[in-house]
Amino acid sequence: AAAKGLAWGLQVPCCGVSTLEAMAKNMGIYAGIVCAVMDARRNQVYNALFRVENGDFSRITEDRAISLADLGAELSQMEGEVYLVGDGSLVARSALGDRVIAPAEHRMHQRAAGVAMVAAEMIAAGAICDAESMQPNYLRLSQAEREKLERQSK
Repeated sequence: AAAKGLAWGLQVPCCGVSTLEAMAKNMGIYAGIVCAVMDARRNQVYNALFRVENGDFSRITEDRAISLADLGAELSQMEGEVYLVGDGSLVARSALGDRVIAPAEHRMHQRAAGVAMVAAEMIAAGAICDAESMQPNYLRLSQAEREKLERQSK
């Protein structure tokens, strides 16, 4: 919201960037699968998977909310090393076990450089980067919304 307000007021471009993708970009030139995870509580993580080959990234999944059990099952079917990044790395590592690798600390967390790299790629690809078009991307309903739906279904 702060970036959107500044961009709108200053009339400068502003891109909405996936936090998960920005964290994955911090991995640099590793080869394998980057599993970006943010703790979503309730044995779930916000997640996206990316394949990295010589610094070239390709998205395997969209940003999503997924249970640790489902993520573990999905990763068990994939070839190559799996690197965890994000604030959910500790939770995910304890649930996923030895199948995943925790990279160096400076590669695990979100940094401005990752956000800038994704935004630069979006601009180069011709994405619309203006304050008016920016919208949040909620991957699951809030607890209040889930409770309301539960009450309405009774």
